[in-house]
Amino acid sequence: MTNSRPKRRRGASDMAYITLTRDTFDREVMTCPGPVLVDFWASWCGPCMALAPTIDEIAEEERGIKVCKVNVDEEPELARRFRVMSIPTLMVFRSGEMVRREAGGKSKGEILEMVGEEVKA
Repeated sequence: MTNSRPKRRRGASDMAYITLTRDTFDREVMTCPGPVLVDFWASWCGPCMALAPTIDEIAEEERGIKVCKVNVDEEPELARRFRVMSIPTLMVFRSGEMVRREAGGKSKGEILEMVGEEVKA
């Protein structure tokens, strides 16, 4: 049996996000009352790699936002479940409900604006 605990990644600059799997998604995202930013990505995706430092920065700086990542190659069931057709795709959840969804590269300001209403609620 595999360990279904979420992995917290910490890089050289102490960035933190949660890597989601099909076993941890509902527990980490759907039961969280606060805003959850989920980044659907893949290692071969240039725009995903360009966006990654921004997502990492938000994970480190914005304590009111839970930041999670889903590698669509490793978790195709989650990509299908949420109908992810292009990457990167960012989704914002609150209390188990998806409240925002955007595809494509975004600036830090655009992402924070996307999550912004949810952080204030």
